[in-house]
Amino acid sequence: MLSREDVIAARATPPGSGAISVVRISGPVALIVADKVVRRPLSDCNSHTAHLRNLVDEDGSFDEALAVVFKAPKTYTGDDTVEFSVHGSDYIVHRLLKALFNAGARSAEAGEFTFRAFFNGKLDLAHAEGVADLIAADSAASHRAAFHQLKGGVSKDIEELRQELIRFAALIELELEFGEEDVEFAGS
Repeated sequence: MLSREDVIAARATPPGSGAISVVRISGPVALIVADKVVRRPLSDCNSHTAHLRNLVDEDGSFDEALAVVFKAPKTYTGDDTVEFSVHGSDYIVHRLLKALFNAGARSAEAGEFTFRAFFNGKLDLAHAEGVADLIAADSAASHRAAFHQLKGGVSKDIEELRQELIRFAALIELELEFGEEDVEFAGS
């Protein structure tokens, strides 16, 4: 069972060496956890701001990171979130994740950030499925369909169909109730 009270951490970029890797943490006390792995605290920073910080663990300073702070509720997950952009070596990413785990975070399960967004009312089920489809898109057509779903197109279409069904159900009930009488119904 996934606990929504935990701070979760995961690499947000694909594994392997590159110029930059992003590690994301999110949870009710994510800023407190983040403060334990940086030289100067992030918890006092404004939301939606970026800050250059030295990363530290029990062995000392090990990299510089651009830390972007997102404060609840205006975040993807609805919880406090910090994204660390670090130099892209696997060694640095693993060391940062280890420091975050030692500071109180746990490893996020696959899709757990999106699950939290769904659970906290940031996404409906169609939007959440759109995220998964967008990540898996391998053609222009599948990308367009997933992006449409992510932006609420499917949810809007479903709501329009729902309203039509409600209207039809009301007309059927009227017909069943007053069908033998000589009554003309508006909108029929």
